[in-house]
Formats: sequence, structure tokens, C-alpha cells
Amino acid sequence: MRLSHLRLVSINLRRHRVRTLIGASGVALGVAAMFSVVAVVRGAIGMFEKILAHDSEMLVFERSVSDLFFSAVDDEDLGTIRAMPEVESAYPVLFGLVSAEGHPVVTCFGLTDEDPRLAAAEWTSGERSAFGARSQGVVIGTRASEFLAAEVGDRIRLGNTQYEVAAVIHTDNGFEDGGVFLPLSTAREHFHRGDVSSIVTVKLRARSMVEAFRQRVETEVPYLTALENSEFNRGYSQFRILRATGWAVGTAAFLLGGLGVANTMVLSVFVRIRELAVLKSCGFSHGQVGALIVGESLVVTVVGAAAGLGIGVACTAALARVPWLQGYVHMRMEPAVLLAIVVVACVTGILGAAYPARFAMKIEAARALRFE
Repeated sequence: MRLSHLRLVSINLRRHRVRTLIGASGVALGVAAMFSVVAVVRGAIGMFEKILAHDSEMLVFERSVSDLFFSAVDDEDLGTIRAMPEVESAYPVLFGLVSAEGHPVVTCFGLTDEDPRLAAAEWTSGERSAFGARSQGVVIGTRASEFLAAEVGDRIRLGNTQYEVAAVIHTDNGFEDGGVFLPLSTAREHFHRGDVSSIVTVKLRARSMVEAFRQRVETEVPYLTALENSEFNRGYSQFRILRATGWAVGTAAFLLGGLGVANTMVLSVFVRIRELAVLKSCGFSHGQVGALIVGESLVVTVVGAAAGLGIGVACTAALARVPWLQGYVHMRMEPAVLLAIVVVACVTGILGAAYPARFAMKIEAARALRFE
């Protein structure tokens, strides 16, 4: 009986190919939109996480600050942190945004010349020793080199100040690759930040020292906070807002697709009233008729979701290849998130079939057979 039921679902969907295609297309577009938005947002967060977690386990920044760009950790605090027995190395980083010709927002990183991210980068032109050799010399990422049309020896204007490009580096991180690296002292002067940095990245002597280091920071510099990279990623308010926005926009787009499925199933029931009445006359129970409608909706949803995931992957990959977005769009999708999207799709398909299934179950065979 189960096989016959599934076969009947398949036959009904194939008999109404256009209606089935429209319903599946609505789900596919909704799933593709949800996948693309969530994947791009999570990818952007992932790239920012890499900036913060470069060769370090802990981040130290100003307690209760709303945005890391406003955090201030001065050199005295840096010295205190470096003197702690749990610390193997600690590097200050100053974040800043600046305008360049034709580009209103360029990310700047103020670093010391021993920062490990500079050692890990691929120096495509210029020498490693050039960084910090002159206060007005800056290093730019390969993407920044492209959109600023600047090479080693060229002068670029950042805000109201002219700098000379000392080297070009390539990193795997889109934000860094599209950014400008200034010696820390130069960045402080440019952004009028005195002797402060935005954060301090800390590498501990051992992973077991996390709690001891955290407590020492709370005791010796109580206006600062120390978080493991994973704690920061979960708790940083800007990341939470981005994730919530991604899910909200994606879910709204998907619900539009769900409404398409509901509309398709309602029409499917209304135009098949006599057919459903015949099934009841042949012995189909109310539950079997309802399951038939829900089954058709689920098949449409699953087919649409599978197509939507394929479209989403293709769209995200295409976005990553758009020249002016290269490096900034990075697809990131964990299996649990992928499963959540599929579950949301199936639940929406079932809810979309609820009303038409209930209507179909209430059809009275004798009365419906007289329906024109």
C-alpha cells in the first residue's frame, strides 16, 4: 500500500508538470537566497576571525567596548601583558578605516614589524625589511594594489596624507589582501590614537594557562578583558548581529518560496476535487488523502531544496569571481547549518500543505462527484 501511495504521488506530480515545476522553482529560489546570504555572511565573519586569531589563542581589548575600532589598549597595558608569566608573545594591532582616491573605505592595519602575519604573508614585490624602514612607507595587499593601481615606489593618498608603497604582499584573507599595512607608530599618528592599539593578540606558553591568564588580566588591568578566540567569535556583538541578519534575510526569502508551494498545493487540490472524491469512493481514508497531499508537497520541497542548494553554490562561487568583490566574498557553510536549511525547507513544505490537505480530507465523495 505504501508503494502504491508513493507511486500515486509521483504520477500526480508528473501529470501536472508545470504546476510542479513552478512550486519547486519557488522553493529552489528561496533556498538559494537563504544559502547565499548565510554562506556569504558566515564567510565574512570567518575572514575577520582569521585576522584576529593569527598565531594567537587570546585577544585582549577594552572591556564592554561596542566595536573593536573604538577599543584602546595603551603601551603601558601592553607592557603589563607581555610581562605576565603565561604570555609567550603579544602583538598590538590598531584597526582603522581611511579613504583613498575613488575608494571611500580602505581598511588599515597598524602593526609592529615583528607581527607574525607579516612573516606569514607572501611578499610578491618589495623586501620584508622595507616595512617600518621609513615612517611614510606602507605595505599593501595584492587586491589593494589592483584597485589602487599602485606598485612599489608609487605614492598613494590615504586621507590627507601621501604614503609611498614599500612592498606588496599576498595573504589568504580577503580583508587583509584588500588592506593597507602601516607601521604602528605611523598608524597611531594618522588616526590620532596616541599610544594605544585596538587589540593585543596573545600567544600563551601553554593552552592550560588560559584561565590563569584571564584571571591575571582581570586583576592587573581590570578595564581590559581577555577572551579565547572561540569565545570572542561567539560573543562579539557585531558577529551576532551579522549572523542574525543573515538568517533573517535568508528566512524571509525562503518563506516567499514556501508561500509559492502553499499556493501550488491549494490550486492542486481545488482543481482535483472530483479526482480526490473518486479516491475516497475507492476506499481511501481521510488520512490517506491528506498524506497524499502532504507527500506531494514534500517531494516538491525536497526537489526544490536540492536544486536551490546547487543554485546557491553556483551563485556564491560566481560572486567570488566578480572582479570588484574578489577576496571579500568567501563561501563558508558548516554541515549543521546546511542541515538547518534543509530542515527549514521541509517544515515549510509540510506547513504549506497543511491547509490544502485539511481541505482535501473534508471532501465528501458523493457531493464532490457532482462538483463542476
